[in-house]
Amino acid sequence: MPHLKIAVLGSGKGSNFRAILSAIMAGHLRVTPVLAASDVADAGILNLAENLGIPTTVINEPKFRTRLSEEVESKLVEELQASGAELIVLAGYMRLVKSPLLEAFPRRIINIHPSLLPSFPGLEAWRQALTAGVKMTGCTVHFVDSGMDTGEIIGQSEVSILPGDTPETLHARIQEAEHELYPEVLARFARRELP
Repeated sequence: MPHLKIAVLGSGKGSNFRAILSAIMAGHLRVTPVLAASDVADAGILNLAENLGIPTTVINEPKFRTRLSEEVESKLVEELQASGAELIVLAGYMRLVKSPLLEAFPRRIINIHPSLLPSFPGLEAWRQALTAGVKMTGCTVHFVDSGMDTGEIIGQSEVSILPGDTPETLHARIQEAEHELYPEVLARFARRELP
């Protein structure tokens, strides 16, 4: 079975992308990254990709902070389609995905979110969980739809909130869980178990 071709979109350091790359290099994941894209020109995800010879692209959006304009997103769709990507993997991508991308890749865009959705969608979910006083949070991989963190859930991993947790300590443990869950879910796609 040929390797699943993925494109990864991120805005930050790239720790989930690094976890995916580690799983690939360890032989646990039959996935080939064909493109890494970021809306932040110096994002860690781009450096990781460039160091491994994976093509990269910078998404230049001058108009909006939380989404892409239709023309910019349409250009991104063209690049993703040209790369041959079968699955779009959002890894710390901080913009809402809209119709050009959703229509071009129906049920083929996934995201990881640092809470047990549907609880605590949106930004800084670990801080939301601490403020709410819940005993358990975690992370969720879900299909992306037009809402904010509202798509169908594919997989979740629980993380206990410990006495004395700070936003930083909790976020660090959630990220550890993310780095295990995301490659596990991608492996299911690579085995063609998920549509």
